[in-house]
Amino acid sequence: MANEDKKDFNAMLNNSKDMPKVVEIKDEKGIQRWGGRTLVIAPPLDYDKYMKLVPEGKLITTNELRKKVATDYRGVDVCCPLTCGIFVQIAAWASYQRGSDETPFWRTLKANGELNSKYPEAYDLQKKKLEEEGHTIIEKGKTNKKFFVKDYEKDLFNL
Repeated sequence: MANEDKKDFNAMLNNSKDMPKVVEIKDEKGIQRWGGRTLVIAPPLDYDKYMKLVPEGKLITTNELRKKVATDYRGVDVCCPLTCGIFVQIAAWASYQRGSDETPFWRTLKANGELNSKYPEAYDLQKKKLEEEGHTIIEKGKTNKKFFVKDYEKDLFNL
């Protein structure tokens, strides 16, 4: 996302448009790729709701978040990973802009415990907040540096 300072992320967070939307996947490649025959595109507030449940010192990944959101919609196999990533970012930026009623977005990691460079202040704020909660951050890569929570699995929160 670009020009974050000019966007109203709280309006985006609260705009459910035509969601939830359940899509039937008909081709075999799509079924293999997405992990099921039915896929839900859930509204942004669904992600924000679960992100707010993660207590201090605990973590979730977007994969775990997607599994939980998918269970909210009976008969759906999977939650859309693309919109999940976008809506998690919107929840993070909305919280950052609000200043109150905070969503602890820094506790939501990408797959494999990776920090999210698209959160407010890129990696810096997320690293700071996670370290304050007792997590160890490790850096990987020489040119394309990425950051991960060391042994994140032991601190995963069960939604």
